[in-house]
Formats: sequence, structure tokens, C-alpha cells
Amino acid sequence: MAVTKIKPIRGTVNKALAYILDPQKTDDAFYVSSYGCAASDAAAKEFEWTRNLAVQQGMQMPKVLARHLIQSFDIGEVTPEEAHEVGKQLADEWLKGKYEYVIATHIDKGHCHNHIIFNAVNYVDFHAYRSNKRTYRELRQLSDEICKEHGLSVIPPSQNKGMDYKEYTEAKRGTSWKQKLKQTIDRLVITAKDYDDFLRLMQEAGYEIKTGKYISFRAEGQERFTRSKTIGENYTEERIKERIAGRTPRRSQRQTMQKGISLIGDIQERIRLIDSKGYEHKAKLTILKEAARTLNYLTENNLLQYADLEKKVEDVHSSYDRTGKELKDVEARLREVQPLIKNISNYQHLKPVYDAFQKAKDKPSFKAKHEAELVIFEAARSTLLAMQGDEKLPSLKTLQAEQQRLLEEQQRLYDERARLKKEARMIDTLKANVDDFLKPSAERDQEYQRNSQRE
Repeated sequence: MAVTKIKPIRGTVNKALAYILDPQKTDDAFYVSSYGCAASDAAAKEFEWTRNLAVQQGMQMPKVLARHLIQSFDIGEVTPEEAHEVGKQLADEWLKGKYEYVIATHIDKGHCHNHIIFNAVNYVDFHAYRSNKRTYRELRQLSDEICKEHGLSVIPPSQNKGMDYKEYTEAKRGTSWKQKLKQTIDRLVITAKDYDDFLRLMQEAGYEIKTGKYISFRAEGQERFTRSKTIGENYTEERIKERIAGRTPRRSQRQTMQKGISLIGDIQERIRLIDSKGYEHKAKLTILKEAARTLNYLTENNLLQYADLEKKVEDVHSSYDRTGKELKDVEARLREVQPLIKNISNYQHLKPVYDAFQKAKDKPSFKAKHEAELVIFEAARSTLLAMQGDEKLPSLKTLQAEQQRLLEEQQRLYDERARLKKEARMIDTLKANVDDFLKPSAERDQEYQRNSQRE
């Protein structure tokens, strides 16, 4: 299970880089890598160079100089090598090969954790990185997906609904107020005779109780009340009462359909039955609306048998997975092409400065005046040597043409994947509708009656 957090760097990038590159924390820099820049404090100069180029392109100089991403793992869950690999994969897939970054895996605190510092401006189109709640949520989701790929644990979203990463790690240490409240409720609903008895037992357990629209509890020493509904759907006032009474929550049940079932006629018959029964007007309208939407889709797509619908669901999800793999291949190639373009361009642009330095009579004075240019030139030269070795450098024009083609293909796959994701959600909903509509009539009516009584 990896916990992520990200913070801005507004002061000096050098200090932040010096901290994460500490040899004592990284096994003498063994667990240090970089992308698009040198794996050293010289990266700060490269970051600055890119930001200055962005200003030359008409962009506004960002107030944030870089971003510091931290990814922490549970004690003993990963080796330093695997933690470093997971961190690189996260940085590569999240930053899309557009931002220079340095990653260092620290192994000095008993648990492995990655520090990733990346530029606030990318070197492809010079746009600034946007950090907000949505991007952070997506970053966290990507980190979870990568952890799953590597067989690592993640925070179960449904099991810990309402619990953020900090609360989850606190819960694992036994220090979360929410977790303690959850455990106390679980213990007392078993012994309580009724709901009033449950409230009495909660008070005896040291909880102050506040009633109202939502019931809230506060333990001794806790600053604020906690609404019980925020710790999960099983802890609302209604569910606590149901649990004390020994009733189980309503669950959606999916009927296994025979492959040859005829969808259109059976659903139309079910609609007629629903329309003739004494459902509440609003509930009836909702059901009939969903039924009509489902029938329209089945008819338009010629899905006349249940097996046809199952095949359609499988095809949509298969296409979604395929575009994901194609997108990864395109982005992997972009991560090769884009730093080549950057470094070849910098090398060619700054070669005259380097040649002038070689011929200068007062080299210290020349170097002091052109320090940034010489640092960027040396970084470009060393990076190209590491990437290409003795091979001839490809043409800048050829690389730029390939980059443009790859970017267009990337956008096409983004659009197709977004469309397929939307279609997958829709067809999953429609299939669930079909399963629900074709339940035996008695079972559906009994479920409706139970829901009505609860309301």
C-alpha cells in the first residue's frame, strides 16, 4: 500500500534536490534515477532553463518552481529495488514524458519511500503543471493501479469509505478516531437490546452523543464530533438500528440468465406488469424510464438475445483494455523521443557557447558569465551519450515529425478510450437493468415492498 502526497517548491530547487539525493539515504545514490535531466543538483539548472524557455514562448513565469511528490510504502512490503521501480513507473505514466524529474528512493527510516521532484513547467509545450484536488485524486488512483500491478496492497475504497490516506495509515497504527468509533459500534451493536440501549452503551464506553439530522459521536480527548455515516454505509443511524434488530441490508441480486432468453419481448411484458401494479407514481416513472432507455439501446444495437448482450459487454471492455495497452506503447515511445529532441536541440543551440569557452583565454571569467549555458550543454551531451552511446544521433527534424505523429495518435487513443469508458459504464448499467427487469415477478414485488416499508 503506497501513500502519496505532493507539495509545491517555491524557494530553491537546489535545496530540495540536495535533500532527496543524500547518499546516506539512497545507498550512495544507488537508488537515484532521472528523466529528461541530470540525476544531480544540476537538474535545478535544467529546470530553470526550461522555465526561461517557457517565458520566451510567451508563458507567464510560474510562482511554483517545482513539485515534490512523496510515495511511501508500508514497512516490509517492498524491497528498495521494487519501490524505486514503482516510483519510476508512477512518474513516467503520470508526467507523460513531458516533465524533467529526479527520483530518489530513501531507505534510511525502516520503510521505503520515494521522493520525486519534477519541474513545474514541461519542456514539450511549456505549459505549467496544474495541481488541484482532482489531479491529486487521479494521481492517487494511478499509484493504486500501479501498486496492484506489482501485487502490493491498496486502500479498499468501499471498505474504508470516508477515510482519507492519513486516516487509513493512522487506523493501521490504531490511532484513528474514526477507526476506534467503528470498532466500538461493531462491538456494541452485538450486545445492545435495542437502539436506546445501544446509545446508553456508547455513553458508558466514553462517547458523547449528539443527535439531529445525523447522529454524531465524540470520544474523550477528541476535538470534534464524528458523524457515524462518514465511517461507512454500515454505520448510519438506520443501519445501526437494522443491525441491532438482526436485519441484513438490501443487496442488489443479479439473476443468471439462460443464454437463449429473448430480451425485447420479456422486458416489454415486464413493463406491462409494472405499469399495472400499485407502485408509487414516482417509482413507477423511474422504472419505466429506465426500461425505455434499455429497450431503445437493445433495439438500436440489435441485441435480441441475452447472449448478444453479454457478448457486447465483453467486446466493449475488451476494446477499452486494448486501447489502454496501445496508449501505453505510444507514451513509452514518446518518453524516448521527447528527451532526445530536448537534448539535441540544447546541444546544437549551445555548442557555439561551449566552443567559445574552449577558445577563451580567461576561462574562469567566461565560465562565470555563461555558467547556466555551459551546465545545460554538459547535461545535454552526457544525456545523449547515455541514451545513444556511439550511435549516430537521429535527425532533429525526423524526431520532431515522429513526435507530432505520436502526439496525434496519443490524442486519438485518449478520445477513443474516453468514449469506450463512457460506453462501458452505460452498458454495464443497462445489463444490470436487464437482470433486474427479468427477475421473477414475486421476487421483485417483495423487494419493492421491503423498500417501501423502510422509507
